[in-house]
Amino acid sequence: MAEPDSRLDDLEIRIAHQERTIDDLSRTVAEQWARVDLLTRQVAALHERLREMAERPTAPGDEPPPPHY
Repeated sequence: MAEPDSRLDDLEIRIAHQERTIDDLSRTVAEQWARVDLLTRQVAALHERLREMAERPTAPGDEPPPPHY
């Protein structure tokens, strides 16, 4: 049977590793959330621009001819 001090040391080491892992995971989740938030805002802005473009009436003569003409 292992000595009580040795078992206590092992538990403290495991807890320290678990705390570090939890901190790393928490930081990763926070970074990913910030990235998702940024991407969500960018998609919303693009959606709005596409909606505005779709609502804008265009006549065939409004656009310049392509360069190959």
